[in-house]
Amino acid sequence: MKKIFSGIFLAMILTLTSLPAYAASSTIKIDGVVVTTDAAPETKNNRTMVPLRVISENLGATVNWKDSKVILTNNKMQITLQPNSNTVIKNGKTELLDVKPYLKNNRLFVPIRFIAETFGCQVNYQNSTVTVDTAPLVINNVKVKAVQYEYRMTMGGVVQQLQGNTYNKALYKMFVENKGNLVDAPAIYSWQIDLDHPGSYSKNGQYNFMSHENKSIQQFDLYHLNTAFPDEILKEYPVVLIHDVTANKWYIFSDKALESIKQLMNTATNNGFLKILSNTVL
Repeated sequence: MKKIFSGIFLAMILTLTSLPAYAASSTIKIDGVVVTTDAAPETKNNRTMVPLRVISENLGATVNWKDSKVILTNNKMQITLQPNSNTVIKNGKTELLDVKPYLKNNRLFVPIRFIAETFGCQVNYQNSTVTVDTAPLVINNVKVKAVQYEYRMTMGGVVQQLQGNTYNKALYKMFVENKGNLVDAPAIYSWQIDLDHPGSYSKNGQYNFMSHENKSIQQFDLYHLNTAFPDEILKEYPVVLIHDVTANKWYIFSDKALESIKQLMNTATNNGFLKILSNTVL
């Protein structure tokens, strides 16, 4: 009987030791927000591994693939790594990772602590939660807490809060870098679509960069030309305008940049960084 139990016990040990070194998934919290992802983070060899998309979208890194290698770039820092290799090149210098990046279900899993700390983030681990804090956006020497985003429909409107320093920085950069020529304020502009006056503009969205004291630091409003009129009448009017409300100045804005902002807001929503403060739409 003792031999039978000894054999069973030995078989259990062999089975357990032959399993991959994975543990239960961890929770990732970036700038206080629990990140939503379609592939759960994993723990391998005491290191939290996350899909590459978590890094690229929520830490602001650009991703390029070259010769089966992935190159991550964030500001002046560049990391080159390869699946199933613990060799990594950080700004031209070779280092060794504690755990190799790996492919699983067509996703590349990478060690979040190493990459986040390399990009200047603060990383802590407690109770199966990895907390990553990134550097905040600073406007006029004031730290931005969040962006209050508002849009309206025919009946009612929605006020949302965009969290996450990476998203705030990306949004602010889009506004600043895509402002065109300075123009006069349109004769007619409002939240509502005016179908009676050619050259009128309706507000597409209101973006207010807020301080930690919940005071406005910078506000941008985007306006779109009402196009329910013949093209020959509207040809002299820009399609999109941006109103720098803080400085009370109007600029031409590109339609392509407007679409990029919409995509950014959708990505933030999918990852859990955009939350609804109020919704009065009927």
